[in-house]
Amino acid sequence: MIFVKQSDLKEGMRLAKPIYDKKGVLLYERDSKLTRQGIESVRNFNIIGLYILEPAEPLPPLSEEDIMFEKFQMVSTFAIQEEWKTMREKNKAPNIPNLVSQIVKNYGRLDHKVNFVQSLRSQEDKYYKHALNVAILCALISHKMNIKLAEQNDVITCALVHDIGKLDIPKEVEMNAADPTEQDEDTIAKYETLGFQYIEQTFDGMPQVKRIAQQAQRQRMAIRTGTVDKNAKVSTGAKILMVADKFDSITAMNEHAEPTSEISAVRYILEHPDEYDSTVADALVDSINLLVPGCTVELTNGDKGLVITENHKNVLKPVVLMFSDNSIIDLGQELIYGHLDVKDVMKTMDNRVAVDRGAMESMFGMNKSGSSDDSVEEAIDPADLADF
Repeated sequence: MIFVKQSDLKEGMRLAKPIYDKKGVLLYERDSKLTRQGIESVRNFNIIGLYILEPAEPLPPLSEEDIMFEKFQMVSTFAIQEEWKTMREKNKAPNIPNLVSQIVKNYGRLDHKVNFVQSLRSQEDKYYKHALNVAILCALISHKMNIKLAEQNDVITCALVHDIGKLDIPKEVEMNAADPTEQDEDTIAKYETLGFQYIEQTFDGMPQVKRIAQQAQRQRMAIRTGTVDKNAKVSTGAKILMVADKFDSITAMNEHAEPTSEISAVRYILEHPDEYDSTVADALVDSINLLVPGCTVELTNGDKGLVITENHKNVLKPVVLMFSDNSIIDLGQELIYGHLDVKDVMKTMDNRVAVDRGAMESMFGMNKSGSSDDSVEEAIDPADLADF
């Protein structure tokens, strides 16, 4: 699978992902060949490019949940765009409550982790897609933290609108998005603050929505200036918003920069507990698939291996089959491997973990939940540990 920019698309290329219109109607199925009309549709939708299958590449597996996730992203992005327009023109957002309900229904009550698949972002739609993804992450995290439904609705609502002021950021500042100056950062913060007026006027009966946005912004400013106060009073909603916002911002693929992998993003958040709440960070880790059995990883010493079993206590220390000598090591055994953990994960081009579940079940006796039928201790040969 390769990423092809809009300008380089050619007729006959095979789609790795489906294309929907703003109503969720399927326009082009996966594995269908691009036509001249299809390329024109991509241009009309302002999509920066597409994921394309290479000539002899088989269609990768994709679950029904993954397909629905991507469809929901596409449809909801257009809905957010319409809502922001109405907020700016009429101080109304009639469909935001319904969108919040849909997000809670789909992602705020799950009893399992999800594959958080990033969507491509153009200059025209990046803020809408960011808002949606942050809202979905807030729903996942808040559910794991068991916060009340009213609070969950508040933080999801805030996530959907917190960046509305950024639509007015001058183009010359936008051009420096990959490497903003201190002045650029101040300008962005100024327009973000101006956007809070739309939030206050639209949600005058929900003052907590603006409060969450303001608190999160103050904390981000403190992080940027190195003035974080560990004793500052910050609401749970703002803490959730900050973690979700940071995770999505650095893992998104856009025109300006290559994305950071999810595991690197999580590592960064976990390693900065004074900036990002540890309880919220743990809830994020418990909400999305990161190091599932079957994915290939690079360790901090440069070696590579295959994840066999997740470590639910420390996501960075799973049980790994080493490629160098076929040994199996449990990174969770601190006395032996305390210095060693996962540095990054090797994924497909669209940042989705490639897993051959059948091979995993055949090789390691994995059950449907992705865990071994035997205990980790029984699965590891002490001799293998000694040889490492």
